[in-house]
Amino acid sequence: MRVPFLDLKIQYESIRDEIAEALQQVLDNTAFAGGPFVEEFEKDFASFCQCEFAIGVGSGTTALWMALSGLGIGEGDEVITTPNTFIATVEAISFCGAKPVFVDVDERTYNMNPDLLEDNITPRTKAIIPVHLYGQMADMDRIMQIASVHGLFVVEDACQAHGAEYKGRRAGSIGDAGCFSFYPGKNLGAYGEAGAIVTNNTELAEKMRMFRDHGQAKKYYHSMIGWNARMDGFQGAVLSVKLKHLPGWNDARRKNAQLYNDLLANVKSVITPAEADYARHVYHIYAIRAQNRDAFIRGLAEKDISCGIHYPVPVHLQEAYAQLGHGRNSFPAAEKCADEFVSLPMFAELSAEQIEKVAREINCFLERSTPIGPHSRPCRKFRPC
Repeated sequence: MRVPFLDLKIQYESIRDEIAEALQQVLDNTAFAGGPFVEEFEKDFASFCQCEFAIGVGSGTTALWMALSGLGIGEGDEVITTPNTFIATVEAISFCGAKPVFVDVDERTYNMNPDLLEDNITPRTKAIIPVHLYGQMADMDRIMQIASVHGLFVVEDACQAHGAEYKGRRAGSIGDAGCFSFYPGKNLGAYGEAGAIVTNNTELAEKMRMFRDHGQAKKYYHSMIGWNARMDGFQGAVLSVKLKHLPGWNDARRKNAQLYNDLLANVKSVITPAEADYARHVYHIYAIRAQNRDAFIRGLAEKDISCGIHYPVPVHLQEAYAQLGHGRNSFPAAEKCADEFVSLPMFAELSAEQIEKVAREINCFLERSTPIGPHSRPCRKFRPC
């Protein structure tokens, strides 16, 4: 039995007729760039995120860049985020002309460690970007409290957290803005590139609508220097269909994660994800931590199980950000996690049999391997390998 890391086709087959109808409507109305299908999605997504406004754009990276720019972040400013993220978070800061400043992560949740924030705030700090990594929200009460004391904006990088919750509040609804990616593999994925900004700030929403359309207040009348960052009509229509299914898909991911947790609970060489007591995790990624990672992944691949790594190199150690001068051991928690992360297969349609195979083969691999560390011992709940 093959276990893919992700299977977009099985999801598509389950909604094929709905998608076909939605795309035909776009064709019939020739509403290809922005337009009513994007507007309908924006209205529904804002409601889903418990926000007043949603602005559909071309990608999650664009959403982050636009939100920072719209809040006035620019040359000479500093923006605090974490190094344990996809590079797009930091690229958005750089493209505003600002300097990224990193704080380390909490080794349990893999999100921003609020205890380290205030030591990194300077007179040039203008914003904080907490990254809701893998589908679990950061500790937003503490982050918002610190931001309020220092007069800082908070932009939630919710690109992996569609429908995640913090004490009952949805991702994107707590900071000054929340940014989402609809890259195809996300919990809510488009059939191409797309993203969105959500906010309760009327002025920011109006500015973002103009900015994404060359700064136009109305056609050919430009109130500001903008950009072409519109969402396609096809993507708006696809996302409207898929949004209706997202709560069920997230529930299925949580069920799958719980089965993984149960089956791997006694495998001492593996650290499973921890769900914070304030959080409702939606498991965009189910990342475990394991020693001897490369051999671990190869061993599972030999059993037709595909895994990933999110992310093998923290941003501060990427060549693109060498100019910041951070070396190894600058952010030890992020670096330790990055060295050990293994992303197991995770999608809503994953079967119990597939999950059981993954857990069984993990146990078998560890039984065959030389134990690493004093606490390493195999789990005995599985059938013999």
